Amino acid sequence: MHLCAFPLLSLALALYHALPVVTFEEVSISEKWKSIPDINNGLNLTEGDVMEPRQGSITVGNQSWWDLPVPYKLSANLSMNDRGVILRAFEQFRLKSCVDFKPRAAEEFYISVESHEGCWSYIGRSSLGGQTLSIGNGCGIKGIVEHEFLHALGFYHEHSRYDRDDYVTINYENITKGYESYFNKRSENSSTSQETPYDYYSVMHFDKNAFSNGNGSTIITKQPKFQDVIGQLMEMSEYDVIELNKLYKCNSSVSFLDHCSFDDESLCQMSVCSAADFGWQRVKTVSGINVTDHTYLGKEVNGTSFFMHFSTEGRMEGDTARMESKTMTPTRDCKVQCLQFYYYHSGNESDQLNIWIREHQNEADSRGTLRLMDQIIEPPGNYWKLHHVPLNANKSFQVVFEARKGAGNSSGGFSLDDINISETECPLTWQIRDFEKILNSGSSEQSALSPFYYSSDGYRFGAQLELYKDQLTIVVGSVSGAYDDQLQWPCPWRQITVQILDQNPHIQKRMSFEQSITTDPKLIGYFGSYHWDNPRNNNIQIIIEGESVFLGGIATFVLLAQKDLTKREFIKGGDLIVLFTMQDISALIQNDSLPCPKVTLKSFNISTNASAQQEPCASSECVDIFCSSSATTASSLIILVLCFLLLVN
Repeated sequence: MHLCAFPLLSLALALYHALPVVTFEEVSISEKWKSIPDINNGLNLTEGDVMEPRQGSITVGNQSWWDLPVPYKLSANLSMNDRGVILRAFEQFRLKSCVDFKPRAAEEFYISVESHEGCWSYIGRSSLGGQTLSIGNGCGIKGIVEHEFLHALGFYHEHSRYDRDDYVTINYENITKGYESYFNKRSENSSTSQETPYDYYSVMHFDKNAFSNGNGSTIITKQPKFQDVIGQLMEMSEYDVIELNKLYKCNSSVSFLDHCSFDDESLCQMSVCSAADFGWQRVKTVSGINVTDHTYLGKEVNGTSFFMHFSTEGRMEGDTARMESKTMTPTRDCKVQCLQFYYYHSGNESDQLNIWIREHQNEADSRGTLRLMDQIIEPPGNYWKLHHVPLNANKSFQVVFEARKGAGNSSGGFSLDDINISETECPLTWQIRDFEKILNSGSSEQSALSPFYYSSDGYRFGAQLELYKDQLTIVVGSVSGAYDDQLQWPCPWRQITVQILDQNPHIQKRMSFEQSITTDPKLIGYFGSYHWDNPRNNNIQIIIEGESVFLGGIATFVLLAQKDLTKREFIKGGDLIVLFTMQDISALIQNDSLPCPKVTLKSFNISTNASAQQEPCASSECVDIFCSSSATTASSLIILVLCFLLLVN
């Protein structure tokens, strides 16, 4: 949806701004974000957030690293929202690294996550018994949680590396008196950098004004372009993850399954097959269509930029082409996966993109069972669009992309790029078109209204993005929906997370920006009613695109400053992408983990057509003179023998 004004909603929100809404103080990645040094000011902790082992504490041998998965316990004094944020941080560890966490059973070594003054941790596995890690007031940010858990896993600060003087200058005259030791260097022997390059993007790096006395910055980067980058608290950087995996001697991931940007001729072990003359093709451009690769969109590349395309131009109705992923096996207890990809629809509005999974019961079951998980039939958009498909494979499976020619003429088709598959839940997606043009328009006030969304358990909400001067704010509001009479009110303990997506093509290399709030069913609003009550009980009714809805409780997320949007791939192809989740975390009242989420399956009026469509691509398609089926292989051998006889004669 394009950016524009929505006076009715704006009026309603303006009225609601007079009420005591749930809101975050103004933050941004660099200057307005309340950093760990600011939160911990005056606590007299080593290096600002490191707790030294208690005198007389007992350790076993010299082992400072944890056995995986790391046991943890969430203290009762943690807020519900912070509990949810901690679990979200764990999911990032699982997605990007081999490090996993589990609720403590009876382990002697475990991390006790508690709420004390400040954000702090011990370094590594330090002692028997519950090892405290504090997530105090203001620390419930994903990047801060990751920072403190990396300390617990054995990390020191990036700016304390033995080689840091080659990359940053410490201005001791600007350090608050008594805090000079916070900037001491580690010896090369005690460093945990694991031979990774110095990382300005590290979540373990303090910001430029850490422990400043007010006379200027305390850390100056040798490369000026990184001066406003250091101290980011979005999430772990790529080199943070490499260092972590080296430290724990692994190179795997707990929840990541596959990624493909089609830059390699192997197609990431994907197979293609088609019932038409031409199927999916690996291309750099498409003749007559203004489409280029998404991976490097907006960047200059040297011939390595490719994507997959199926043309529906000049095809017969019903012509199809399939592309199948390699076989993947889910390993997590919760059998939930998320398929994410970008597609470019330039064909006819009746053309289809069907997304199947092929589940294999065992190794002998090469044919498997096809299940349709999603279907895209819509007017062509002529831009790269992000799409998520929730999956629920219980056994080894493949993802199958089937493009199908519909009725009517077409001058394009379907293009695919930047596929990611992981054992995680899918978010809800809001792609704001041409956002970059608005930023460059010079207007100081702009707004955009999202579509309405339903959470997995039926709560309905919408969002309004507001760009005022240089600040990006998103207001999320509960609205009346189809299932209101079946839901629990006031809305209890749903964690709403708003994420500005870093559109790096590889999901493991992203550093997105997010904030979370959790609905409190006991929160009382301005008029004495429950803030998160059924929207129908309120007297605020608005009409949006012809639909009359009631507006309920709202929450304001003050997110990024405009200058921060250039620090990662937050804007790509001119578009900004916002991801939403609304997760039931009520189980955390009594437990340290959440039950497995449920995948809501869609219904489609489509069959697998003929038996040929049931066969996997690798066993039904001849990709060169040698084919995989026995009949075709025999024919190929006959041709080879005839060619040999001709040559001999």
